[in-house]
Amino acid sequence: MKSKSCLAAGILSAAVLAMPAQAKVIDQSDIGFTIAHSAQVAASPEDVWKMLRTPDKWWSKDHSWSGDAANFWLDSQAGGCFCEKLPPAKPGGAPGSVQHARILFAKPDELMRLSGAFGPLQGEAVAGTLTIQIKPTPTGSAIRFDYTVGGYMRFKVADVAPGVDRVLGEQLVGLARALGGSLPVAKDGTEGAGKEAPAKDEQDLDAAVADLVKDAPKEAPESD
Repeated sequence: MKSKSCLAAGILSAAVLAMPAQAKVIDQSDIGFTIAHSAQVAASPEDVWKMLRTPDKWWSKDHSWSGDAANFWLDSQAGGCFCEKLPPAKPGGAPGSVQHARILFAKPDELMRLSGAFGPLQGEAVAGTLTIQIKPTPTGSAIRFDYTVGGYMRFKVADVAPGVDRVLGEQLVGLARALGGSLPVAKDGTEGAGKEAPAKDEQDLDAAVADLVKDAPKEAPESD
């Protein structure tokens, strides 16, 4: 079983990870930060949603408390838990559990929003909101992760934000791989299997998924 210090070390690690086509810290201040990751896959939104609901198949065991991805589960209804089982510490002992996040919004095949401070952030006085958006494309789906964190923490934002960025990017890589792998982006902004996307084409991908944010559900007006 991994300790909190091990998870903190992992999240702050400078190890280089394979990243989705678009990934970056898009905003940060003294009290929080926002990161965004996006990828395109040759899978339908329905298949993306189905995979999203089974984190044991794509969330990294290296960012678990138990060291085994098989212990993850997700109840994908509002109020549902993205949780992890903890095996008993000794034979005959009681098992434990961890809540990584809770579902705030679930619109099948389109959007899932979770509230949770992942990894070592769980021990800080912060709130984290992860919005996962899915949009159909001509050859599959575009997926975007946006994670916003704010509040009091004992980490320096400038130190922790890049680490969280890498870790969240690793999870989107895992999701894309479970769906058959990410599609690179051709010069015309369309997916092109077997073509390497030049750095400047990151802008094309960003434009291709920019309307994901635009299409996110608006908050319902308060009743009188």
